[in-house]
Amino acid sequence: MEIEVRNLQRKFPVDRERAVALAGKALRAVGLENAQVSIVYVSDRRIREMNRHYRHRNAPTDVLAFSQTEGEHAGINPGLMGDVVISVETAARQASEEGHPLENELDLLAVHGILHLAGFDHTGSEAEIRKMERWTKKILQGRRP
Repeated sequence: MEIEVRNLQRKFPVDRERAVALAGKALRAVGLENAQVSIVYVSDRRIREMNRHYRHRNAPTDVLAFSQTEGEHAGINPGLMGDVVISVETAARQASEEGHPLENELDLLAVHGILHLAGFDHTGSEAEIRKMERWTKKILQGRRP
């Protein structure tokens, strides 16, 4: 398992060791022990640019997942899952609104992004939404999904 964590924003500290440990737990939970994933922490400005470019939405978002297991070059490196990009500024606002620590929100978003890379989706049926929520909760609580 290879997990790279990069912090490209300066407003908030990020615990890289915590992110690596959590990503490892999430990858093991979905049976991807040999996967390669990167988690990149960015500003609202940067994630807004990415959201506009890739999703045609001109607004910041909390997390984007870029899969490397789909598309014409998917087979080049089978272990490479992709990238999870998290806006720490948006995460901080959401954490404040929910009344919990920023670290908890960053954990939630990292697991959410990794589940997307593993093929989970929440844009379809209610059953898919509940399944992704259930897996997220169990991973964050340290239980087997």
